[in-house]
Amino acid sequence: MIADWLYVALISALPWIELRGGIPVGIFSYHMSPLIAFAIATVGNIAIIYPAFIFLDWFFDQMSRIPLMAKIIKKTQENAKPYVDKYGMLGLGVFVAIPLPGTGAYSGALAAHILGIKGKKAFASIALGVAGAGIIVTIVCLFFKESLGFFIKY
Repeated sequence: MIADWLYVALISALPWIELRGGIPVGIFSYHMSPLIAFAIATVGNIAIIYPAFIFLDWFFDQMSRIPLMAKIIKKTQENAKPYVDKYGMLGLGVFVAIPLPGTGAYSGALAAHILGIKGKKAFASIALGVAGAGIIVTIVCLFFKESLGFFIKY
């Protein structure tokens, strides 16, 4: 049987679920301490950033071979440049840190590629955003555990 921590890490690596699902599962289903659930889910979610970059590098390379797509990508990056120059890594990190569907590590990696933010800067920004989202989700879980704990069977 797979260890509970591995389930939490795997859930946190799933697209659209990410650590927004992994942390509550760790705390409420597997009765992990919030700090342990946060750490496992955050590491599991950060672990998918590099593979997402590899896939997106390949995908954008394929798309740039299609003249219309190459033009769209170039135009998007040109239009986004002022915003990237102004907000750059901070904007990307804040986007990833908002714990809503569609704003996690996968979409952060996609946004980084679309906006032309590359390499270590993009990785660091997304990883910090993931950690920020993890903190927010953990705090929300603790609030619900304390305030609505009588609904939850332990």
